[in-house]
Amino acid sequence: MPKYVVLQVVLKEKFLGTGSKNLDELENIINKQCSKGFRLHTISTTSSGSKGFGGGDRVQATLVFESL
Repeated sequence: MPKYVVLQVVLKEKFLGTGSKNLDELENIINKQCSKGFRLHTISTTSSGSKGFGGGDRVQATLVFESL
């Protein structure tokens, strides 16, 4: 029977231009789970704008890993 791990990561978009500031963090999380014998099964995202100083959008990624 497979086991699952669910993780959430908040990706912060740059104030000017596009592109996430922390894609390396996302990549590291995926690689870490894969090294533990899990594979990325599902990823979903939701986004919200930020009105605070510095601006930029926030994207919340939910990652579901399944044991091999």
